[in-house]
Amino acid sequence: MSTSSGTPESWISSFCSLLGHEYFAEVSEEFIEDDFNLTGLQSQVAMYKEALEMILDVEPEDDEDDEDEEEEEDEEDISGDGRDLAHRGERRRHNGHSRIASDLSVIEASAEMLYGLIHQRFICSRAGIQQMSEKYELNHFGVCPRTNCNQTRTLPVGLSDIPGEDTVKLFCPSCLDVYVPPNSRFQTVDGAFFGRTFGALFLMTFPEYDLSKSHADPVSNLSRTLEDQIMINGMYARNIAPGLGKGKVYEPKIYGFRVSEMAKSGPRMQWLRKKPEDIHVLDEARQYAEDHGAGDSEDDDQSMSSRAVARRRAPGNARLRQQQRQQAGQNGSPMAVEAANGAESEL
Repeated sequence: MSTSSGTPESWISSFCSLLGHEYFAEVSEEFIEDDFNLTGLQSQVAMYKEALEMILDVEPEDDEDDEDEEEEEDEEDISGDGRDLAHRGERRRHNGHSRIASDLSVIEASAEMLYGLIHQRFICSRAGIQQMSEKYELNHFGVCPRTNCNQTRTLPVGLSDIPGEDTVKLFCPSCLDVYVPPNSRFQTVDGAFFGRTFGALFLMTFPEYDLSKSHADPVSNLSRTLEDQIMINGMYARNIAPGLGKGKVYEPKIYGFRVSEMAKSGPRMQWLRKKPEDIHVLDEARQYAEDHGAGDSEDDDQSMSSRAVARRRAPGNARLRQQQRQQAGQNGSPMAVEAANGAESEL
């Protein structure tokens, strides 16, 4: 494939421009050429070397060696029979076409698998997550289909890091739920190519994203209280599940009366949409520090270490105590036994 300027398009660009690959980021060649970033992938991908050469658009070295061998054979057969030479040339072309047809399909599949596994690691790096943030701002990943999330932008994630287990899903940071992509062309993309780490890491890397601005008017955005600006577990309080909680859970009613959960047609699993009214109860680290305190924990550590030192005995004292017990047993006198026990307690 080639671009309008006439320069050939790279394999990575052509792969990311395919229909259904809009979620993918273009991994830089510098990231792929670093062997540290490819640790452990060689055992997971068949024909690893050939697949890596295809991704990097590197010409395979075996083709040049085959051409040199063919030229040497041709020079040797110049003085031979012409029919033999033609037969060998036909056989060589036949073998070449069969090898290309069989190998290229396998190498292409291996290259897609290898690029997907590299992509999973790349989008968790600084350059990759920055590239995904640009796609997120341009709304390349779509929005949440839930009404109470008010068009919150979603993130592509995987339910497993192992290829072949599940397809890619869309994670909504407003309701903390995952959804199947609306278009069927995305339902063939492996979820392992995005992994389980990217979604949470993205939200912690860019806490300045305002997830609640999609369903809040500009006046309320400007008049936010300081409570919304407090960081809880690496995120702003306003960005912790803004689509959940009171007023965000659908309650079915019949003629104004709520339907009981015990009814056959009653609501189910509403607790999944609940949210604590005081969001600060989720800050477990702060609560632990307030309940126990840093000084108390240090005192506890010191007391534990002192008790451990007090219980520690020298290795040579065990033999001495054993000899004292033997002597006390031979003498048989209560005074000797008490003396041995007293020496042991002092040790």
